[in-house]
Amino acid sequence: MSVYKSAPATVYERFQGTAEFQELRRRFRRFVFPMTAAFLSWYLLYVVLSGWARDFMGTQLFGAVNIALVFGLLQFVSTFLIAYLYARHAERRLDPVSDEIRARIEAESAPAAEEAR
Repeated sequence: MSVYKSAPATVYERFQGTAEFQELRRRFRRFVFPMTAAFLSWYLLYVVLSGWARDFMGTQLFGAVNIALVFGLLQFVSTFLIAYLYARHAERRLDPVSDEIRARIEAESAPAAEEAR
């Protein structure tokens, strides 16, 4: 934001209020917030069980593999799964809208860039 009221708005300031940009933000938040809450809940469950349910977490499943080890490895699996799901979500739901916004911004900025030359 500019300190001076008469200063022209930047390209970002003009486009952040558009319906397309707000839709892009809504789509982003609609995926990220629930996924973050789910992952943090899953992680905290692992931490709490490791601290207060040691007997359960120490239960041998087979050989030297116990429940704690499986849960720990599943943390990595869930991280990669979330990254994959986000990449798929972004490609399908975010990238088309952001491409449209970028094209509009570049089209608007092109005449100003030519005048500056």
